[in-house]
Amino acid sequence: FEGRQTRPTSDRARAGLFDWLGPTVAGARVLDLFAGSGALGIEALSRGASDAVFVERARGALRVLGRNLNELGLGERARVVEADLSRGLRGLAAKLGRFDLVLADPPWDTGAAEQLLGDEALAGLLAAEAIVVIERSARSELESERPGLSLRGTKRYGETAFDWWESAVDPAARSEALA
Repeated sequence: FEGRQTRPTSDRARAGLFDWLGPTVAGARVLDLFAGSGALGIEALSRGASDAVFVERARGALRVLGRNLNELGLGERARVVEADLSRGLRGLAAKLGRFDLVLADPPWDTGAAEQLLGDEALAGLLAAEAIVVIERSARSELESERPGLSLRGTKRYGETAFDWWESAVDPAARSEALA
């Protein structure tokens, strides 16, 4: 996209991630944050996810994402939302509901991953026993202590790392986050 740094997930890293996630993807409701071209959410749909919501702010990426979904015939199982996630997640839960699998590929080295994991409204987007996967630079680290989330593991593929977090949010906290 002109004027924008784009760092698509490599085929190898994407395949490794979904092999790692295994059967948890089948039937899952998926939220793809910082969706870009939609590669992660589209991969989830191809592996049996029930539906996916793609959130992106860049107009060029939104055009590519829409074209990709149409060309692959995934329009009925996909929804695209234009939103600037630098302002946080508040309000998205009320509009979108809860998800079994959240995939996030925020811009690297900007603090966006830390901001996302620290956003209290994230709890309102998570179904019981939800999985949150953050894609980041393998050269960086994220704080492993997060309220409402426990780190299950990390996988590295060259310059890319994926952190797998599991929801440990109680229903009361989730209800507050939806407000």
